[in-house]
Amino acid sequence: MLALVFVSDMESKLETHVVLLSSPGLGHLTPVLELAKRLATLSNSKVTIFVVPSLSAAESLVIQSFMSLNLCRIILLPPPDISHLVHADAAVVTRIVVIMREIKPAFSSAVSALSVPPTLLIVDLFGYESMDIADQFKIPKFVYIPSHAWFLALTLYLPVLDEVVKGEYVDEKDALFIPGCRPLQLEDVVDPMLCRSDQQYLEYLNMGIKIPMADGILLNTWEELEPATLEALRDDKLWGGISKAPIYPVGPMVTTPNRPIDSNKSEMFHWLDKQLSESVLYISFGSGGILTKEEMRELALGLELSQQRFIWVVRTPVVGKSCHGSFFTVGNDCNDERLAGYLPEGFLGWSNNMGLIISDWAPQVEILRHQSVGGFLSHCGWNSTLESITHGVPLIAWPLYAEQRMNATLSVEELKIAVRSKTLPSKEIVEREEIKLMVKRLMDDEEGHAMRARVKQLKLSGEKAWNHNGSSFKALAQLMR
Repeated sequence: MLALVFVSDMESKLETHVVLLSSPGLGHLTPVLELAKRLATLSNSKVTIFVVPSLSAAESLVIQSFMSLNLCRIILLPPPDISHLVHADAAVVTRIVVIMREIKPAFSSAVSALSVPPTLLIVDLFGYESMDIADQFKIPKFVYIPSHAWFLALTLYLPVLDEVVKGEYVDEKDALFIPGCRPLQLEDVVDPMLCRSDQQYLEYLNMGIKIPMADGILLNTWEELEPATLEALRDDKLWGGISKAPIYPVGPMVTTPNRPIDSNKSEMFHWLDKQLSESVLYISFGSGGILTKEEMRELALGLELSQQRFIWVVRTPVVGKSCHGSFFTVGNDCNDERLAGYLPEGFLGWSNNMGLIISDWAPQVEILRHQSVGGFLSHCGWNSTLESITHGVPLIAWPLYAEQRMNATLSVEELKIAVRSKTLPSKEIVEREEIKLMVKRLMDDEEGHAMRARVKQLKLSGEKAWNHNGSSFKALAQLMR
């Protein structure tokens, strides 16, 4: 019935062919695939997804699983060689933007070769430079920002901040002003804003300039989650001179499992089945996050001190400061024996009775939806944050890179569904005693119970947003019209 009503609302006489472009990285691909799924099933549109793949084994599995649904066509674009364009140690943002810039001619040719011409183009945040391909076909062009409204506000306002602030943003005395929105504390600025001479800052600034040229902006949030920020962004007095592009909050877009549980992971679910309801803490740092050996040691000892049951997705520790080292390779590091050598002596013996160590990658959504899971220690990537909300699981915020510090602050201070350390994990090592206290606050104390009740309210809010006549359902219908 849902699909029939939605198609009726479209009142379309011609077949709609939506073309989507996804940048590399599992965290970018997932929300694009979920948007494609909504478009294909609810609006009866033909959908073609162009993907620039990375070297990630987990990403390959996700693509294969999605293709088995036969809802949309996926076309893989050959990743360009950018070794002569960026340094080997260039930031992730720089690398992705350059990849998407270099892929533009191949993408244009591939779109031109489609047997059914596109009627709508949607590019993700990093594919913004391909928006003008829509002009060749005289079709509307949209940008999909798979994040929240506060992040969009910062991105759109950055060209103004670039003019107003003369030195480094982190050296300012006061929080950064964003019209009608929560001010951005200096410790929460996104990675590209940490150094204005770095290429990633110039690329991010260019995003803020070009994105308002779209015919509309899609967001992976919903009206009821960020009402004040969305209202501010639509206020012409505040934002009319910065961006006039309509905003379509179409979230929550989160992974919906398409495959049976991997037989290699079944032991984990047998173990979960034996645990008490909401008694297990799930620990994962997303598709890109990696800790140092010292951070791993303190986290392990903090868990031991807390006596908390857990599932921990562990990766080979990073050497140096690159906390996003697995962004392009998640799912490739599955050596359990080697990982054991990085954990404190005796920890594996203790954890045999209290928890499970999973190497590199785990089926996160399947874990979060299990009734035994009652908390999520997370890097606070927006995909993971939404997955936690939509399964009613409160968070311990452990932001590492990108916009994750913003996400953590939003979760703690505005949504009130998370606790966080006094020590900022991206700057200093969070010590075992503080980890123990955070775990106790979330899993045992009244504060944690209140957060659990709050996140379950947000879960229902997200579900209602996608009911017939829900805010996100209406937003996507309006966009398709």
